[in-house]
Amino acid sequence: MDWQQWHDRYDAPESPLAWRLRAVQDRIGAALDAAPPGPLRVISLCAGQGRDLLGVLPAHPRREDVRARLVERDPGNVAEVRRTATALGLPGVEAVVADAALLDHCADLVPADLVLLCGVFGNITSADIERTVEACTQLCAPGARVIWTRHRNAPDQVPRICAWFESRGFVREWTTSTDHVQSVTVHRFTATPAPLRPGTRVFDFVGYNRLRARESRTPLETDEPRGNG
Repeated sequence: MDWQQWHDRYDAPESPLAWRLRAVQDRIGAALDAAPPGPLRVISLCAGQGRDLLGVLPAHPRREDVRARLVERDPGNVAEVRRTATALGLPGVEAVVADAALLDHCADLVPADLVLLCGVFGNITSADIERTVEACTQLCAPGARVIWTRHRNAPDQVPRICAWFESRGFVREWTTSTDHVQSVTVHRFTATPAPLRPGTRVFDFVGYNRLRARESRTPLETDEPRGNG
């Protein structure tokens, strides 16, 4: 998969992914608006080219308060984030080439005020989704928001994922209607953060096509997952 070329799908204004990006950006803006005064820590896992955060931060009044780390395995995408952040005058935005499934890369930014999990849950197994939800209790400060996405193709996992969050001290603040195949949801953390566990690996990035192939019991079922954090 060419993960840089994959981002071209966002450039078609009427595509589901372009719609999802706009919805995520809107929720990021609302989360920054609602955050208390002072420094703000943002973590984005499997960040891609960071179009969600970088599409909001330059014009937002809290831009100078934000320290963000975008974790992404593809070096080309990370280079694009760095170029864009520099061009926009956002020294607080850092992009690292790393496996986003390893929480160690976020150790000095936790607990964070905003966690972005966009484009993650559609590419990992259900068991790994639940592990990632559990890991959010290590990443989030009290009152922090998690913005996450997931498609609603059958079987629709969105209600199940919401239940996993809500059983761990998260309150659902907002979600898109079921009319959209690409869903966006915001959960706010109301519990006490758990200590970060170094060395914790929370998921393997299998990829949407491989997951669908496994469900269909095709020969791809035996393929080894490859990460793209």
